[in-house]
Amino acid sequence: MPSTSGFPALIAVLSERNYRTFTIGNILSHNGTWAQRTAVLWFTWEMTGSGFWLGLMTVADLLPVVFIGPIAGAIADRVNLLKMMKITQVLAAVQSMALAVLTFAGMMTPELLFLLVLANGVILSFNQPVRLAMVPHLIQRENLSAAIGINSMIFNSARATGPMISGVLIDGWGIAFAFVFNALSYVWFIGSLYLLRLPNPRSAKARTPAREVPSEIAEGFRYAVRHAGIGRMLVILSVVSICGRPYMELLSGFADEVFGRGAEGYAFMVSMTGIGAVAGGFWLAQRGQVTGLTSRVVLALLLLALALIGFAATNLFVFALACLLITGFAVIVIGVGEQTLLQNAVDPAMRGRVMSLYGMIGRGAPAIGAIVMGSLAEVLGFQAPVLGGAILLLVLWWWAGQRHRRMAGILEGKRPT
Repeated sequence: MPSTSGFPALIAVLSERNYRTFTIGNILSHNGTWAQRTAVLWFTWEMTGSGFWLGLMTVADLLPVVFIGPIAGAIADRVNLLKMMKITQVLAAVQSMALAVLTFAGMMTPELLFLLVLANGVILSFNQPVRLAMVPHLIQRENLSAAIGINSMIFNSARATGPMISGVLIDGWGIAFAFVFNALSYVWFIGSLYLLRLPNPRSAKARTPAREVPSEIAEGFRYAVRHAGIGRMLVILSVVSICGRPYMELLSGFADEVFGRGAEGYAFMVSMTGIGAVAGGFWLAQRGQVTGLTSRVVLALLLLALALIGFAATNLFVFALACLLITGFAVIVIGVGEQTLLQNAVDPAMRGRVMSLYGMIGRGAPAIGAIVMGSLAEVLGFQAPVLGGAILLLVLWWWAGQRHRRMAGILEGKRPT
């Protein structure tokens, strides 16, 4: 069946029971995730006033996937995905409650917060490839592009509303209540997982000895690197994640030092990025097809670079918000476009391992960029590092533009069966 576009594409994917149930569960869960992330970074800034510590918290949250992601990807190709998802969500809920209890007790320090955020990073490193690999099991194949777009739209609408919720909770009751909210959101999502009705989505790898996992990991790396489309798309993801994404982790510093707007301004800046991302996710979801997506990813690279230059070069808060709206849109078009193209082109037997690479780079590389930019911000201020990253994105846009036609022919073709 050919893919549809426009509102029929959205209706088609949401009419599928398993995907609809999963999506409803995701709505509150993603709001909780963004509320907690916002609270963690503001709590860090409140305790330390340091750009380096902001980068360090991002490292704790995102970098574990670099070491765990390949193993988690191999596991995702072996296990019952639904059971693994339930386990990781329960552990994440426990981590959020630990944050809340220690904050209520007045025992939190930057070092302890770092360790708890690191624990969450480890948990999510196992969760991410499982979550990504499970999506194709929830829908008909022709609805993949719309499903990924809707997932992104929900995640990034939470990027807009989650910080607002966090701001209200912090101002009205205290930071600990943002952590409680996230824990309750996990409970909601776990309940939705128990309503899913899926066959056991495991491959034949489940029957192979565990000692073969290292060779399976190496096999996944070789496959991704040698694939002419997937390998280049992972290069784009890497550079964007290091040079383009880390501005998000520095927004609390921008809000306070560059614009003098405090916690309210910070939440508003994060929300504007999220609104742009929702627009990008909606546009991709209603588009409902893979054809032409590669060229749009490349164009979004240029859009992101120019918007970041505008954001880093201004002291006008309103203009900065407009730039953040554009960056949010561009980041999602790049990220969701990449994920859709990878899911479309990957051999199903390699899906868990390739998507673990996507998750490893998408979560780990921003941590590297954040610690570098955060450290530079200590010396140069917050604007110069973001401007430098934007210039490198212009170089990436030129490189990708020379290759996008060949990449499109490989990535946008019929998906393997």
